[in-house]
Amino acid sequence: MRSKIVAGNWKMNKNLSETKALLSELLEKLPKTEAKVIVAPTYVNLESAARILQSSDIKVAAQNMHFAKSGAYTGEISADMLLNINVDTVIIGHSERRAYFGETDDLLAKKVEAALANNMQVIFCFGEELEERKSGNHFNVVESQLKNGLFNLPAEAWQHIVLAYEPVWAIGTGETASPEQAQEMHAFIRKTITEAYDTSIANEVSILYGGSVKPSNAQEIFSKPDVDGGLIGGAALVADDFIAIIKAI
Repeated sequence: MRSKIVAGNWKMNKNLSETKALLSELLEKLPKTEAKVIVAPTYVNLESAARILQSSDIKVAAQNMHFAKSGAYTGEISADMLLNINVDTVIIGHSERRAYFGETDDLLAKKVEAALANNMQVIFCFGEELEERKSGNHFNVVESQLKNGLFNLPAEAWQHIVLAYEPVWAIGTGETASPEQAQEMHAFIRKTITEAYDTSIANEVSILYGGSVKPSNAQEIFSKPDVDGGLIGGAALVADDFIAIIKAI
């Protein structure tokens, strides 16, 4: 049975003292849950977060990584560096990495392969822009991103993959994605994986929704049969909001 997951992507927020304070509050208020809970602080605070959470039920993920083992890649971080501080989960392909830093499907495929080669867990992000949704091209865009980023992988690799669908058009644009639209796309994603691999893989992979999940809409979104949790942005930075979302699942 696939896992329920609530992952908080902190993006470029929280200095070290703020990180420690938020983690302390999360540990104090974390409810008993069968869902996996993940937080992704900034790089400079990953080691501290991993140390603070090492005996807890909260897992730490990195927000990005490079595909090379080492070398002249100023400002980049390798899989080995993450593993050396006990971080074995990484977010790859986030919409902001694609939009602001020009990360292509080919580059992301290399990052995925590097992470899997190091036995890491991958949270792979993908999703359509506003114009792609309005033009009715959203299914084609999502299928292409999945195909180019993941469909070169052997079947056994999928046990290390978590998917995160991000409707970019519904994040900070004033547009709103309904729970029904989320379910529609998540069902399409499973169908696409079934066609590329098989039903077993499609039914086992967890698919998170990353479109502005908040305490007010989390329960309705999570109630949809193909939505297995959320990749949370802003609400993950407020302990009470993040805890409310965890309770909603």
